[in-house]
Amino acid sequence: MPRILNIDIDNLRFDDFLQKLTSGVVFTPNVDHVMKMQKDRDLYDMYQQADYRVCDSRIIQLVSAWATGEKIIDQIAGSDFFPAFCYHHRDNTAQIRVFLLGGTPDSVRQAQNKINERAGSQVAVGGYSPPFGFEHDPEETEKIIEKITHSGATVLAVGVGAPKQEKWIMTHKDQLPAIKIFLGIGATIDFIAGHRKRAAPWVSRMGLEWAFRLMQEPGRMFRRYLIENLPFFWLILKQKVGRYQNPWTKDLPSPS
Repeated sequence: MPRILNIDIDNLRFDDFLQKLTSGVVFTPNVDHVMKMQKDRDLYDMYQQADYRVCDSRIIQLVSAWATGEKIIDQIAGSDFFPAFCYHHRDNTAQIRVFLLGGTPDSVRQAQNKINERAGSQVAVGGYSPPFGFEHDPEETEKIIEKITHSGATVLAVGVGAPKQEKWIMTHKDQLPAIKIFLGIGATIDFIAGHRKRAAPWVSRMGLEWAFRLMQEPGRMFRRYLIENLPFFWLILKQKVGRYQNPWTKDLPSPS
């Protein structure tokens, strides 16, 4: 299991994970998540509690072998895995019924419809676009939990961005006993709905999807990619030479 800075990543094949996933909390670490975990102790702790942490980022996949000596087999991006998961379970709606939490009112409705159209079944049974600040509103949280419960869903896909989605899942999962699988899926709802464009596959394979998103949303993404995330490469170099320290445990890995 490769360790990128202070997070272990489950090294799984994409198709194997589709077959394997029957329960648990799934987070999909990318560079932004990893950098947030250098400063956000709560996010770090919640990531440790997840059942699966699969590689969302082509950049993390590319640097893993160099920094850790272990190659990550497949990039399992949430925006690829979640649609594949829904299609995989198109004939299994007795066990797998999905609720979408996130996006806009239009995008969550359109994403639910598109998932069901592609699957040819009602695998997505509900969706809701929470208002800004919902995570701090007990009444809104109660409303969301009631909606999810009444939908009959067994899978909850939360796409409200990191670290909000990971914290909401870990804080409230025990209030949703019927949910067997929790997925943090970022902007996937808007991607499925067609409200945001994804980079071409060749761009993603080169590890340049960040550049595409920066061009699409420069105002929102400039700080994330060019200020907050850029130190990732310095920290990876420190890990390579055995000088990276986990800020929460102060452990010092041996050089690769």
